[in-house]
Amino acid sequence: MAEVRIGRVIVASLHQAIADVLPQRLEFYENWLNSNGLREGTIGLAPLLAVISFLRTEGHAYPQVMARAGEYAADWSLSSMSPLRRRLILALPTWFRARAALSVSRGLVRESYSGSKATTRVRKSTATVALQGSLFCTVREPAAAPLCGYYAAVIERVLKLFQVPAEAVAAKCRATGSPGCELTIALYGSETAKPEPLS
Repeated sequence: MAEVRIGRVIVASLHQAIADVLPQRLEFYENWLNSNGLREGTIGLAPLLAVISFLRTEGHAYPQVMARAGEYAADWSLSSMSPLRRRLILALPTWFRARAALSVSRGLVRESYSGSKATTRVRKSTATVALQGSLFCTVREPAAAPLCGYYAAVIERVLKLFQVPAEAVAAKCRATGSPGCELTIALYGSETAKPEPLS
């Protein structure tokens, strides 16, 4: 059986998001997200799950940390992408660009944690992303709200960076009792979903 792999980007993005949203708690979380592990990419699954579990006890800060971490993960991943590939995707017509951006998003989900997988379906101006193996949604007791906001933020940000206005919401979440996690993404036409420039 293949060893489970935790991507550096998810760990670094969570660390930075905690520093932004919960600076007074950063030292506590650095017991698991330590600098050596961040630098060498050796943070394991158990420490990361401990961080996520403690973050869920932070109340309203949890969704803020997840949204910020997802945005950082998308920004950093796309900044390391080949400039030629970015230009080629940006040159596509919007319909194809949206699908290419969703393909990039699926790759980022897989790179974050090798046990996760995303599949997408697009109908008209709505994309549906089914998530399997979400790191964030394994809980002992049902949660009051979806916990897979990290993935929603990653996908929404990738789409916006590729000039596809988008808004992503968690429609179903394993943590709230659904059989699986599912994100719904409104594409193209939302007035509040402005595209972001991709530098």
